[in-house]
Amino acid sequence: MEVERRERAIQLGMLSQPSYGKNPTVQAKPFAIPKRLVFEAYKRVKARKGVGGVDDQSIEDFESNLSTNLYKLWNRLSSGSYHPSPVKRVYIAKADGKKRPLGIPTVEDRIAQMVVKMVIEPELENHFHPDSYGYRPGKSAHQALRKTLERSRKHAWVIDMDIKGFFDNLDHRLMMKAVRHHVKERWARIYIYRWLRATVQHPDGTQEQMFKGTPQGGVISPLLANLYLHYTFDMWMERNYPSIKFERYADDIVCHCTHQAQSEQLIAELGRRFNACGLELHPEKTKIVYCKSVYRRGGYPIVSFEFLGYQFKPKLIRNRHGKYAVYFMAGISPKAAANIREQIRQMPWRKWQPLGIETIQAHCQNRLKGWINYFKLFGVVQIREVLFHFDTCLRKWIAHKMKKTLLQAAKCVNGIRRSARHLFAHWGIWSTKKGWVAGAV
Repeated sequence: MEVERRERAIQLGMLSQPSYGKNPTVQAKPFAIPKRLVFEAYKRVKARKGVGGVDDQSIEDFESNLSTNLYKLWNRLSSGSYHPSPVKRVYIAKADGKKRPLGIPTVEDRIAQMVVKMVIEPELENHFHPDSYGYRPGKSAHQALRKTLERSRKHAWVIDMDIKGFFDNLDHRLMMKAVRHHVKERWARIYIYRWLRATVQHPDGTQEQMFKGTPQGGVISPLLANLYLHYTFDMWMERNYPSIKFERYADDIVCHCTHQAQSEQLIAELGRRFNACGLELHPEKTKIVYCKSVYRRGGYPIVSFEFLGYQFKPKLIRNRHGKYAVYFMAGISPKAAANIREQIRQMPWRKWQPLGIETIQAHCQNRLKGWINYFKLFGVVQIREVLFHFDTCLRKWIAHKMKKTLLQAAKCVNGIRRSARHLFAHWGIWSTKKGWVAGAV
């Protein structure tokens, strides 16, 4: 309640108009940006949480003098004197062992980017393609996945595309051309250009001026990425291959073709198209896939692909008539499953030794729910099997804590699961004679 009262007071302070006496020209600003917009942007950034940028200032630090900090930011945005701080470069591990570069703006810059995003996104949404699903209001990864499976069953061939280093190679000139076409607010165009050209500060403290790319990790970057690919890919497909369906989630793209020759032609032309726009299709990760099933029995070497953490592949299953046949199905990908198991292993099990199981529940429950809710789209069996690894780690924790053998610990875990299925989210999924049932997740 105290935090809510404090924010309400700050909001009133941000929205109130200062007194300028009888001279109305004093309050004039080059750009008319409402104070309320800055405050709403701050609330959205706060809800996303996130770490500090090059100044190491956290959301909590920014809030220690919130009213003043927001007013200063609004004043700089409205006067045109706002310039972003360098972007903090960090690296996160990828499933293939490589590292993905991320750019972390400061809290102040994230709020400023959110201001622009809130202004320009409604206009851009009027133009974006219906099969673009990434980072858009009213769109989701699950919608893209459902459509991918539906079309993969209708069309024999799929092009699984990977753009090599998309966020690092986005052409600033082409990006600003699209921005100028759609963004009418001059101040928004100015600040977008400044964010694109902002310096990057590397872990060793050195700074680098950027002449291409947009930091993956910024608030405005996903929207700019969608705008860039709207013209680079979406509209190009509409003009040149209107009959070919696709799903795009940011820079992850899947195209559906009716025959192999069409797939080969399209992938060759797309390679030239992306090169003309300063991008490159990854030569190893981009592939043509045959959607093999009981209805398509060709003998082609590549019959599976991965998209948004799911693997699409032929699978032998029993149909409603009790007979086994090959159908094109989707489920959690091996990479995603391995990543979940690794995250489970990295949990602080040793730190939890002197603590109770309630501590483990408080730490893990939301994460377990998130995994289940995302990967149960086409059935809960596979994600339940992956999360069995959590029970394995839990047994080891009990064995060390209570000085039991692994067999005794397993019996203990089974007893807790039978009496308290609510304790962990995946325990609410159990098997019946007819299959698997998802409990209250």
